[in-house]
Amino acid sequence: MQQDFILESYDYHLPQENIAQHPADRRDNSRLLVLHQPSGRIDHRTFSELTDFLSKNDMLVVNDTQVFPARLLGSKQTGGKIEVFLLEYPQISGTPSRGKAVASALLKASKKPQPGSLVTIGDNLSCRILELYEEGKARIELHYPKNIDLSDILAQYGQVPLPPYIERKDGTTTEDIKRYQTVYAAQPGAVAAPTAGLHFTDDLLRTLSAKGVSTGSVTLHVGYGTFAPVRCERIREHNIHEEYMIIPPETAEAINAAKKRCGRIWAVGTTTVRAVEFAADDHGLVLPFEGWCDLFIVPGYRFKVIDNLITNFHLPRSSLMFLVSALCGRETLLSCYREAIDKGYRFYSYGDAMAIINKQPTTGLKPMIG
Repeated sequence: MQQDFILESYDYHLPQENIAQHPADRRDNSRLLVLHQPSGRIDHRTFSELTDFLSKNDMLVVNDTQVFPARLLGSKQTGGKIEVFLLEYPQISGTPSRGKAVASALLKASKKPQPGSLVTIGDNLSCRILELYEEGKARIELHYPKNIDLSDILAQYGQVPLPPYIERKDGTTTEDIKRYQTVYAAQPGAVAAPTAGLHFTDDLLRTLSAKGVSTGSVTLHVGYGTFAPVRCERIREHNIHEEYMIIPPETAEAINAAKKRCGRIWAVGTTTVRAVEFAADDHGLVLPFEGWCDLFIVPGYRFKVIDNLITNFHLPRSSLMFLVSALCGRETLLSCYREAIDKGYRFYSYGDAMAIINKQPTTGLKPMIG
């Protein structure tokens, strides 16, 4: 349908009270809307009941990126306040006396600093502006004592960045530091959490494992571009942001093995979908990969690997809605969103979840021979 490629077709009204400002009391106590395709039947469950829908031989693929404290508040040499928002995990270099790390950043100040100027973050952390680019972006160099780990420096002076629709007058809280992170986060590099994974607990993962469900990790560092609005009315003209990703050999092998034994591949989050689909060849074989991912998924895309998806409820007119629509259909997705709003579901990063089941478990089939 031509409407599938028009931006306004992905609009919907969300009451302010449906935007979650805090996580559920327990990770797996959030609500779960389950969409069964192609019938369109909807179940309303609790996330802990996800185990009812996964079967032996299925595989759960998660994104193990870790959100790092990317938001630094400091002062310019003139005394003016400035925010240095790191767009990537800094690349470390060093000198005999001081540690150094270079990164891309977004600078927010009433008057932009000049190249070469120094920003003071704290007693043990400062940054020098190396280059200025368009739209407030810059290349910066962090300076800190060499005998202190960069991760400790960022933890001391940085804040975990939260999406703009989550309001915090006094900055991130201790609850945010813990809950705006998946329990399996392992690879620092994201400035936003892969939020579908926030609902999982260690106990839930153990229950799935005991049921015969395997789990594999990929890494896709969620970038600042995930919040960038789509401005093209014809969505296929949108330039998707690149994000760094890693498909380890063992994960690629495990996904391929699960497909051979007729298991279903469940992606946890849209970032996982992009990573796995990007790494697959035309026959659906997933290959190890490390590099930049620029896969843009819109309706009409033919999924090569992913069968089912666990995801959150996304912002109107977002590229994430395009991707989910490619899996279940735009009109179906909007219908699910309307029902979720009517039933008081909580939306966005700290909100509730949705499971899209396109493929039912196979029974009585012999595994495919590779």
